[in-house]
Amino acid sequence: MGLKVAVLMGGQSFEREFSLDSGKRVCEALEEAGHKVVPLDTNSELVPTLRSEKPDVVYSALHGKHGEDGTIQSMLEFLDIPFVGSPASVCHRSYNKDALHSSVAKYRAITGDAGNASWPQGVFLARDAFKSMGLATALDLVPERVAGGFPLAVKPAHGGSALGVHKVEDPDMLGEAILDALSYDDAVNIEQWISGVELSVSILGTGWDAHALPPVEIVPKGQFFDAAARLDNELVDFYCPPRPASLSPDPVQAEGIRAEIERAALEVYRAYSVRDLGRIDLIWDGAQAKCFEVDVSPGMTNHSLFPASCAAAGLTMPAVLDELVSVAAGRAAFEH
Repeated sequence: MGLKVAVLMGGQSFEREFSLDSGKRVCEALEEAGHKVVPLDTNSELVPTLRSEKPDVVYSALHGKHGEDGTIQSMLEFLDIPFVGSPASVCHRSYNKDALHSSVAKYRAITGDAGNASWPQGVFLARDAFKSMGLATALDLVPERVAGGFPLAVKPAHGGSALGVHKVEDPDMLGEAILDALSYDDAVNIEQWISGVELSVSILGTGWDAHALPPVEIVPKGQFFDAAARLDNELVDFYCPPRPASLSPDPVQAEGIRAEIERAALEVYRAYSVRDLGRIDLIWDGAQAKCFEVDVSPGMTNHSLFPASCAAAGLTMPAVLDELVSVAAGRAAFEH
C-alpha cells in the first residue's frame, strides 16, 4: 500500500525555479510508484497544512536557502514528521562550503584513515567585514593568501546551482566578482581555480551502506558549468559514466582513477554524515579528486545529474524514490 508523501518545493531562495522543476519530477515519479502525493510550496500555510494533512513522510525538493541549510529539516524534526534526507545538523554544516576541510579532518581523526579526498585551498570572508570594517582595502593580499594566485574561484559561501560563481583571471576582476557573489549570500569563498575533469558523484544510502552511482563527466561549452548551463543542455555535454580517455589514455589506469574518485566522494559523504542521498561535486586535476561541494538535496529535473547517474546504474526514478520514502518512513517507525 502506498504512503502519503508531502513533496516540498519552490520556496523563497534564488533557486526557486530549479526547485519547482525538481518537485514536479519527484511528484510524477512517486505517483508512478503508487504513492499519494501532496505537493506543497513553502509559504505561511506550510505548517498548518502539514499538521492537517498528516503525511506519512516528507520529501523536500527544495534547493538553496531554507531547503539545504537545515531550516526545513529542523522544522520537520520539531513537528515530528519523518523526512527523506539528512538531518538538520548535517544540512547546516554541509551548506557552508568552507566547512569541508574541518569536517573531513575530524572524520579522518576518528577513523584513522589517510583518505582520498582533497579540496581547493581558499579563504572565507564575510559581507559585514567588507561593509563596515574596510576589508575591501585589503584585496591586494588575496594572491598571497590563496596558494597559486590567479586565476581564482569566487563564489557565495552558501548556496548552489553555481549562482554568483566567477572565474577571476586578474586583480581588476576581483572586486566586481566579490560584490556579485555577496548579492547571493552574506559571505564569500575565494579559492584556487582548479582545472581538470569536472565530475559529479551521486550517492545513495547512509554510512557504510552508502554506495556511489556512476559519476557524471561534465563538459561545459563555456568557461565552466555555470547557472545558465545547468538550465540548458545545449550549453554542456554530459557523459555518464565518464569517458575513460578523459581520466587516462590507459584504460586500466582510467578504471583505477574512477574508483579513486568514487572513494573520495564517499569519504566526503560519510565525513558529513549525509543520509539517504546526496551528491559530491569535484574536479580530477590529474593527480587528486578536488572536492568542492556537498549537495544534500540533489536536483531531480530532466537536466539534473542525480537522475542521470541513476539511469546509468539501471535504476528508475520511481524505484529510487519509492525506496527512499519507504526507508524514511520505516526509520521513523523504528525510532518510535
